[in-house]
Amino acid sequence: MSHVSGGDMPGKPPLYCEREDWSDIVPIPQYDGVNPLAPIFYNPEYKDATDYFRGIVKTGELSPRVLELTEKIIRMNPAHYSAWQYRYRTLLAVKAPLDVELRLMDSLAIHFMKTYQVWHHRRLLLTLLTASPSTATTSKPLPDAFDIATSELEFIARVLEEDSKNYHTWSYREWILAHVDDARLWLGELPYVDDLLEADVRNNSAWHHRFFVVFSRGGKRSGASPVEEAEVLQREISFTKDKISLAPNNPSAWNYLRGLLDHTHTSWGKLVVFVLPYTQLQPTTHSSDEVVDLDNPKPPAEAELPCAAALDFLAEAYVREGGEGVQKAVTLWKSLANEHDTIRKKYWEYRIKEALASKLV
Repeated sequence: MSHVSGGDMPGKPPLYCEREDWSDIVPIPQYDGVNPLAPIFYNPEYKDATDYFRGIVKTGELSPRVLELTEKIIRMNPAHYSAWQYRYRTLLAVKAPLDVELRLMDSLAIHFMKTYQVWHHRRLLLTLLTASPSTATTSKPLPDAFDIATSELEFIARVLEEDSKNYHTWSYREWILAHVDDARLWLGELPYVDDLLEADVRNNSAWHHRFFVVFSRGGKRSGASPVEEAEVLQREISFTKDKISLAPNNPSAWNYLRGLLDHTHTSWGKLVVFVLPYTQLQPTTHSSDEVVDLDNPKPPAEAELPCAAALDFLAEAYVREGGEGVQKAVTLWKSLANEHDTIRKKYWEYRIKEALASKLV
């Protein structure tokens, strides 16, 4: 069977080696060594484009046709770091409109949302557009940094609808907030996270973002008083307790609660009353005339108890007390190792050994 080049395929664009407007570039094949043990068999289109890309890099050309070439390579391999880097250099050199480039990135971000380079390139563009919108090269006048960032947050929300736990997208959202750092942007973040957790209380990314929002704009940065900081802490503890009561075996909420206490240097012992019912074999039954403790919501009747995360939380609270609390913690960790969380038996045994050793010191 004879080889068919890219230009011979019906409806398929010609290869760069077949184009007259690229005849001045000498393509450079990828060097795989003298006798490669496992050569990579690239398809003809990718091999052709990257051969010409290496030729372009050697000559140092920065031109509109380089933008065409790098886009083609990126669409075939969105993780091609060198193509992204050279594309960015070319954009600046030819003074290409950055807003047009950003719109192109919209489609690429949707299709390749799990690729780091897509979001890194977008970050570079936004750095230029928000640093000095009036002087950035664009196809039309741009709004100020706040409006640009608002539009970006809306775009990110659309991407997260496709994958609500994508790390690169969340990282980029946090960067936008911190980079522009306008109080008006931060105001909408907690309601946004509330909606996400309402839809999926186990969304660990949303819990992480909540912590970032609360403590990046709280405390000294926002000039909060000690009273205001205490109110924020109580609000977050109450919020987390409610979410735990909805899904007791959700580790994301328990981890958030632990993070709250450690970040604010709050004693874990203050939460023991809340945690204890989640460490029981069965939900506690209550008489109809009993006063309901709204500050400490109980696990629902259908909850699978005891909750491993609650047992670990209680053990941690005890071990931090020291003294007799260490032995209480050891007892709980033994129950986790031998009955309630046997898959992590070695970890619980390590915690026991560590706690007993510290007691002897």
